[in-house]
Amino acid sequence: MLRALRYLWPLPVTLMGMLVVLLARGSGGALQRVDGVLEASGGWPAKVLRWGFPFSGAVAAITLGHVVIGVSAEALAATRAHERAHVRQFERWGVLLLALYPLAGLMAWARGGDPYRDNLFEREARAAEASKRRA
Repeated sequence: MLRALRYLWPLPVTLMGMLVVLLARGSGGALQRVDGVLEASGGWPAKVLRWGFPFSGAVAAITLGHVVIGVSAEALAATRAHERAHVRQFERWGVLLLALYPLAGLMAWARGGDPYRDNLFEREARAAEASKRRA
């Protein structure tokens, strides 16, 4: 039951991710499922990731619920621990994370920090990544 809730709570965001997956696949990208998460690499979304977003700039991967989109299969492998932390955040916060993430960035910026690097959710993901490297 709890496992089902972990998939249902972020489902609206996962469905948005599935649309991006369709764009990736339709434009030459590759798909794979790893540990219950759908990963897409390459194609048109990879160009968007390389172009970047406000505050973060270019990124290697992005998580939308139980979907991770990366610039390449290598980028997905390299960022897996970090992005899985974001998957767990979506499991915890569901669709609310779409509002909480930018709010955390604004709070970091208001305290004089970087809205991306000092974002609570990014710090948590970097900590998970560092923990995985140590293990």
